[in-house]
Amino acid sequence: MLTAILAVFLFVIMIFPHELGHFVVAKAVGVKVNEFAFGMGPAIWKKQKGETLYAIRIFPIGGYCLMEGENEESDNERAFNNKSGKAKIAVLLAGSVMNVLIAILVMIILMGVIGSPTTTIAKVESGSPAYTAGIQKGDTIVAVNSSKVKEWNDLSTLISKNTKGMTITVNRNGADRELQVTPVKSDGRYIVGVTPAVSHNAFTAVKNGIISTVTMTRTMFISLQQLFSGQVAAKNLSGPVGIVSLVHQSESYGLYYFFYLLAFISINLAVINMLPLPALDGGRIVFVIIRAITGKKITDSMEATVHAAGMILLLGLMVFVTWNDIVRLFQ
Repeated sequence: MLTAILAVFLFVIMIFPHELGHFVVAKAVGVKVNEFAFGMGPAIWKKQKGETLYAIRIFPIGGYCLMEGENEESDNERAFNNKSGKAKIAVLLAGSVMNVLIAILVMIILMGVIGSPTTTIAKVESGSPAYTAGIQKGDTIVAVNSSKVKEWNDLSTLISKNTKGMTITVNRNGADRELQVTPVKSDGRYIVGVTPAVSHNAFTAVKNGIISTVTMTRTMFISLQQLFSGQVAAKNLSGPVGIVSLVHQSESYGLYYFFYLLAFISINLAVINMLPLPALDGGRIVFVIIRAITGKKITDSMEATVHAAGMILLLGLMVFVTWNDIVRLFQ
């Protein structure tokens, strides 16, 4: 039951703000919105307010923003297809921007709640390389060899680059000390056996939340590059079933893992939607740019046909990844 609740919450936070972004910017630039809905399927509540029908639908898995002239030709001067290129791009970008903002907000909150690691040592594992070298609780790590350590991630990076040994400079009671440390391999990575003290500073939480989101985005682009270059097989892709499986796994790791997963998938949705493929927001932006360059050589009906074909391909891909998810569940 908990898995179902968390999965629904995750899909809502991923999809609804995306559609809300489209809705808010569409209204701001004067696009006629015929319907804005929370959820999918039959309506359990709806209200017509002005030109827009607001609805709550039975399946709470996201929502949608139905704009006049979005997928068909319309003579209405306020239809999406009759707006300027800049207005169209603003509306199309808004969904992914909202996903990015959600990811940043989630990571800032996480960093604020659990704290951000500092360069001060909170614990030294008995018998570890750091313990043997004489590093103590309360020491502040200043440098590794000649490289300054400004934040905890710097230490992790420098350890991985100096696996045969290093000089760690620590500040203890106002005085710097140089200690020789040789890391050991544990679970596939090199460690020295220290745990950082954490800070609940608001500025640090904001900074690290943004840095974490940037790192997620970079990871997503690397994954896409590996997918398109053949380094990662298409069978490793996951869809909704795979996401629910990850949500179930997150229950054993705690809420931190779940909300990290939420932020990561939200970034994935933002990036994927910006890919220049038909039916995706990125593909629609490409058409806006092409039509701005070529004039009216590409009609609304021609563009709609391309996006319809793209949607069929996306649905086929969804069936493929869902089948892979189901097969993995039984392996």
